[in-house]
Amino acid sequence: MEESSFATLFPKYREKYLREVWPSVTRALKEFGIACELNLVEGSMTVKTTRKTFDPYIIIKSRDLIKLLSRSVPAPQALKILQDDVQCDVIKIGGMVRNKERYVKRRQRLIGPNGSTLKAIEMLTNCYVMVQGNTVSCMGGWKGLKTVRKIIEDCMRNMHPIYHIKELMIKRELAKDPALADQSWDRFLPKFKKKNVQRKKPSKIGKGRKDQVFPPAPQPSKIDVQIETGEYFLSQEAKRRRAAQEKLDKQKEALSASQKRRRDAFVAPKEDGPEDGAAAKKKREVGADDVKASVAKLKEKSASRKEEEKSRRSSGNVEDYLLGGGKKEKKEKKEKKRKKSSD
Repeated sequence: MEESSFATLFPKYREKYLREVWPSVTRALKEFGIACELNLVEGSMTVKTTRKTFDPYIIIKSRDLIKLLSRSVPAPQALKILQDDVQCDVIKIGGMVRNKERYVKRRQRLIGPNGSTLKAIEMLTNCYVMVQGNTVSCMGGWKGLKTVRKIIEDCMRNMHPIYHIKELMIKRELAKDPALADQSWDRFLPKFKKKNVQRKKPSKIGKGRKDQVFPPAPQPSKIDVQIETGEYFLSQEAKRRRAAQEKLDKQKEALSASQKRRRDAFVAPKEDGPEDGAAAKKKREVGADDVKASVAKLKEKSASRKEEEKSRRSSGNVEDYLLGGGKKEKKEKKEKKRKKSSD
């Protein structure tokens, strides 16, 4: 009789736990006539048939058992795979999303806050679901495993698991009604439309990239520039002298610039010289216009005063005449005082 065997590797952090639970795993497999081996040096688990094996499919179940144990499923839960009505499915989600940050967010969305989303999926599908690293381990019936795989794949494609959870809840309620057993449930199920969110386009888009037939020429390296200038072929002494000369030139330039700044501080500002040509003529014309305007204003004021005096004298109003006479008397008194003080 030929021997069938399967082996799988397990991560280093599972070594301690597997060493503790391995006696119970060995006892469970011995009942079905399967021998198992835990190799801590290579980090592997092996299951193989013996002469006492009576079920030909039990070796496949044993292979699934060691696979679940390596994916951090607890031993009591993993041993349920040996039952006939329990199947398993290990879904690899690591390569479904390229962006690492996006992948972590979607995996966390599958678990939900405090594992609530995962618990809801387990209750509605009657399956055990374990998210570990880049894989999701599921245990349950075939129908439940199919539903769980669809939920996980859609979640990794940016569809929230809550939509599937709502649909499963409605289906569970509809299944209780025997009248709807032979009818279509499409009218009861929610229809979620995909929203095409318009993203903001970048303001600057590379121009001329389509027109370029050949890629841009590579930038010359430091050695290429030295070969082009001839510096590469100089000796070490010549290079040292050249570097010292360049340093000296830079110092001279800096010194001349600082001396120029100091000299500029002692330069006298430019004085306004005699203006010639049209500018001087224009300035003279503007000054003459201002003088004429001021003379005209003075003439108007003196004419208006004379008219006022004439109107007072001609009018019969005595008070206006007396007011004017009182002013004249005051002026005469002031002039007499000045004469006395001068004498």
